[in-house]
Amino acid sequence: MAYLLPHLKTGWAVDQAIVNEEDRVVVIRFGHDSDPTCMVQDEVLQSISDSVVNFAVIYVVDITLVPDFNEMYELYDDCTTMFFFHNRHIMIDLGTGNNNKINWALGDKQEMIDIIEVVYRGARKGRGLVVSPKDYSTKYMY
Repeated sequence: MAYLLPHLKTGWAVDQAIVNEEDRVVVIRFGHDSDPTCMVQDEVLQSISDSVVNFAVIYVVDITLVPDFNEMYELYDDCTTMFFFHNRHIMIDLGTGNNNKINWALGDKQEMIDIIEVVYRGARKGRGLVVSPKDYSTKYMY
């Protein structure tokens, strides 16, 4: 499903997408298009893109083709989703300890919409850290 989402193919394109968007949250999925985790995330992002078009714009970046941000944003996971607003990285407290990004695939469309909406509302108020509507600290509890 990654082919249906806009791809950013250079570091400059990523920078311009973050800098030039004035009214909406920029959601960027960093990863590999062929990775199964990214495929799940891309399918969710593509399916909600029309629903969130008023307050978010979604892009995909292949970290093999664009390695410029790998070290800066610590992109070591298979699939990473990050949020930006007014040229600022918006962190989100998911209860996992890593507030910088979502590093797994969210399979539920409504959960992703809720997270993007919370990021948008918090970022509009000037917050750099927002709290997720759901606590993911028990996600992998056995």
